[in-house]
Amino acid sequence: MKKIYLFLLILLPVLVIRATGVPPLKLKRGMIITGSVQIMTGIYRLNGYDSLNRPVILITGDNITVDFNKAVLQGSIHKQLPNEFYGLALLIKGNNITLKNARISGYKVAVRADGCKNLVIENSDFSYNYRQQLHSTWQHEDVSDWMSFHHNENDEWLRYGAGIYLKDCNKTIIRNNIITGGQSALMMMRCNDGSITDNDFSFNSAIGIGMYRSSRNNILHNKLDFNVRGYSHGFYNRGQDSAGILVFEQCNENVFAYNSVTHGGDGFFLWAGQTTMDTGAGGCNDNLIEQNDFSYAPTNGVEVTFSSNGIFKNIIRNCDNGIWGGYSYNTEINNNKIIGNKAGIAFEHGQENEITDNLFDSNITAVKLWARKTQPSDWGYAQKRDTRSRNYLIFGNEFFNNNVGLDVALTDTIHYVSNKRKNNKQFYKLSENVTNIDTSDLFFTITQPDSSFQPVKVTQFKEPGTIRLPSGEKISTTIPELNFQGSRNNIRITEWGPYDFRYPILFLKKIDSNHIYYFEVLGPKGKWKIKNLPAGQAGSKDVQHISMTEGSFPSELTFQKTGTDVQLELAYTGEAFTDQFGKKQSANKSHSFSFRDFQPDINWHVNWYSWDAAHDPNKNYEHFKTVYNNKPVKSEQTKKIDYTWWGEIGKQLPADSFAIVVTGTVDVEMGLYELRVTADDLVKVFVDDKPVIDFWDVSKYKYDEDTYHHAAVQLNGKHTIRIEQVENNGYATLIFKLIPLNNKL
Repeated sequence: MKKIYLFLLILLPVLVIRATGVPPLKLKRGMIITGSVQIMTGIYRLNGYDSLNRPVILITGDNITVDFNKAVLQGSIHKQLPNEFYGLALLIKGNNITLKNARISGYKVAVRADGCKNLVIENSDFSYNYRQQLHSTWQHEDVSDWMSFHHNENDEWLRYGAGIYLKDCNKTIIRNNIITGGQSALMMMRCNDGSITDNDFSFNSAIGIGMYRSSRNNILHNKLDFNVRGYSHGFYNRGQDSAGILVFEQCNENVFAYNSVTHGGDGFFLWAGQTTMDTGAGGCNDNLIEQNDFSYAPTNGVEVTFSSNGIFKNIIRNCDNGIWGGYSYNTEINNNKIIGNKAGIAFEHGQENEITDNLFDSNITAVKLWARKTQPSDWGYAQKRDTRSRNYLIFGNEFFNNNVGLDVALTDTIHYVSNKRKNNKQFYKLSENVTNIDTSDLFFTITQPDSSFQPVKVTQFKEPGTIRLPSGEKISTTIPELNFQGSRNNIRITEWGPYDFRYPILFLKKIDSNHIYYFEVLGPKGKWKIKNLPAGQAGSKDVQHISMTEGSFPSELTFQKTGTDVQLELAYTGEAFTDQFGKKQSANKSHSFSFRDFQPDINWHVNWYSWDAAHDPNKNYEHFKTVYNNKPVKSEQTKKIDYTWWGEIGKQLPADSFAIVVTGTVDVEMGLYELRVTADDLVKVFVDDKPVIDFWDVSKYKYDEDTYHHAAVQLNGKHTIRIEQVENNGYATLIFKLIPLNNKL
């Protein structure tokens, strides 16, 4: 056994492990591992540092195996909520490093690897790390929940956290890992020639696998289900840029096969990238998307844009769009089962695409092809490419039971031949500006019907079952069993992401005009009943006519609202379960779960004002607010501050350059409350004329999440709340909520 050296680094004790053969080690904060080791089994509660460049544990060197031996590394031990988690648990640098059997939770990023070659991460669990608190409700989405993955040149993706974040890592193997209950599972930046196999990255609030400038990777036989946000069944389906698989900015020649990617915001979301948008060159090209299940996406089962790819033998059912192919070209769509979607295939401004041998069954529209009359003047792509909608081959498909078979507008040259049709309500829906449709079967006597047709050349994927990993092992050629069967109505978004069916929950489905609340009572095997509180107090407040007082799972429950602070608390007894924060709960013990809807009675007075360049709010607030002395362009009284505008605020009223002043008086019980406001662009909130939220610097507004602001305040009795909001241009919103942080039953 070689020596163990103790160093002092940055005034902190750092244990440097350099050799093999040492006995199992205890983890310590600041440890540097430079040799193969096994970690002593146990639970290590070690907080992270403020910087994601400074890890709790550093693994560095070459030819190292670190076996965590199922040890648990827990961070942010003084924090309760996932949006408060911080720090980096493990940083890996070097070549031929293997990390296995690790359990890491409670950090902003569990594992980060920089500049590694032949890295292996296997048999580990990086669940329940950072995730945002979501602000969209069952009835109305909140723009602050939208994410942006469009840029990552400076590791912008790290602001969303990750289970695993790989940067400049080549020939990486990620296999047999679990990441759930987080925001982003595996994120890859400039990573090539890797293999991502047999992992379960499901039930995260954003991304299962994300790739940026990453090529020639094999993404095979993974569970990537329920990576979703921005969905409320029957109310809105936005996705908010969540996806099972995200492929952004110059990712080429990757293979995605045999994955279960259901119930994602998008199943598969590919965008060529800003480089292509600016120059018209490049793209995310020659990727093979074969034999996956992309069903039940609120938005698109598969989205491929500004690129050329192959989409073969996938199952795509019950999505908004089965395949969305905006500006895609030389793309082959072959032998897919496209069933029960709003649109089976929707291509805007596509060129030289082939749609062959697919089954289109029970879609509202099977194939939709169209173009806009004009292109955005600020798109370099549109200025440098021929973006006309043209030259489609539609051959050998089956069109059954669709409302519309082929809906085409502003498109030239479609070869539609040798397709089967049955029980479609309307097959052709063609606008007058559709030209050159060839429906002659003789067309296929010509080997190459049109010199403009150049099918995509995807050479990586040979035959099913022949893909071999670098280790030589074979991968299963079947799609993994779904994590949970069923259609989109099984997507239930909580304030912490998608419900995973593992813990008891009261899930609100709707509130009717008679103030009756409708719930699903969901959870593991067990029983529930309304909880009896001390001194004989019932486990409810401001409700009446509760339909059930006890039952089993699943159940449905209703009650009627009678006041402003609706509360219901239930007790669960049954099998052991893991709660929404990853904590293990014992069997046959009473566990509480509850619902609360606090809607204080506030009469809000709202005034809208227009402003001009002489009163620019982005320059001088004191000068700007003199516009409040002017006559409002609009006024109203309301009980709720929940506004969203995509254009003008009213007929013949401004769409841009306006301000809002909202005032109201609230009377509440003594306690701690959180003021939450979503505002685009600038906002100030005052309580009794004292500022509590001040976001009046437009330079700090970069992403949609920057529209959300909050502050905790102590309230007791009557208080006046004043909100000032400014809209510069474009989309506008103002949403206010007052949330009690205590005073529960």
